[in-house]
Amino acid sequence: MFTAINRRSLGQFATLWRFQSTLVRAEHHNNQLTPITLNAITAARKVGGEVTCLEAGTNCAMVAEPISKVQGVKKILVAQHDCYKGLLPEELTPLILATQKQFNFTHICAGAYAFGKNLLPRMSAKLDVATLSDITEVKSQDTFVRTIYADNALATVKCNEKVKVFTVRGTSFEPAAVAGGRAATEQVASPSPAGMSEWLEQSLTKSYRPELTSAKVVVSGGRGLKSGENFKLLYDLADKMGAAVGASRAAVDAGYVPNDMQVGQTGKIVVPDPYIAVGISGAIPHLAGMKDSKVQLTVTRVIVINKDPEAPIFQVADYGLVEDLFKVSLSMMTRLDIVILKV
Repeated sequence: MFTAINRRSLGQFATLWRFQSTLVRAEHHNNQLTPITLNAITAARKVGGEVTCLEAGTNCAMVAEPISKVQGVKKILVAQHDCYKGLLPEELTPLILATQKQFNFTHICAGAYAFGKNLLPRMSAKLDVATLSDITEVKSQDTFVRTIYADNALATVKCNEKVKVFTVRGTSFEPAAVAGGRAATEQVASPSPAGMSEWLEQSLTKSYRPELTSAKVVVSGGRGLKSGENFKLLYDLADKMGAAVGASRAAVDAGYVPNDMQVGQTGKIVVPDPYIAVGISGAIPHLAGMKDSKVQLTVTRVIVINKDPEAPIFQVADYGLVEDLFKVSLSMMTRLDIVILKV
């Protein structure tokens, strides 16, 4: 009897696994795949069943080639139309709805960056289902883990919606391997343009430093730097280390640096090794953006420089220097980093 029950259960599980199918909205810049898409693919594979990527843009066919080599991807759907310029959610939503109607996916996901957070809630409303945001773990095809209370607690959520829609926190899933896959590519027709909005232009900050969310080393400054001009101390340090420069919300709100440099719950989640915090007290929203950072299997080293020994950020620091940041020379900080990287 015990064996029979087990076999029946295994059969039901195999059937359930076989009927799962996940659509991953591939984020890209027309000629280059955004790294968080690989993390979203890993999460989709943990759900089980087939994984399909949807690639939409104006002239994005070349992105299909690198996606086709990603392990675990079964099919790539490519939609090209002038209305997808700028990847406006008003235009992409009808495309995903039409794709969902055609292929009947059980799950739809995207990376939990501004793009995915902007698109998926709109699509969920059209499907009349809830969105699970910023998941950090896949327990089963209908059960997920996400953080709450500024990452101070974990919630295990069971979703009974007909279609499970979720965004994926990139730092919680390893990127999928970009070799060994053999996904097929299929062109899909684009629905008529919604015409609700029009993409005009974008003004991007140009920098020769690494992009903040993908940098392997990040140096962040807080209100303790006292002015935007003093961030030059961090720029000089970052240039010597090949690092990106971030900031706390307090520094952004004070007008020291632009908001695209903000690290934290309402900013960007970073994944460096190490993370160097200079003049940052460590408010909970800031810790939410950096305390779980990792690079593959390397344990992140958090380095803190703050003259207040009671600053909360020291609680998550691997190394701390209690000193006035203006009295700490650039060479001392560089030597400190070299020592830590060799540990």
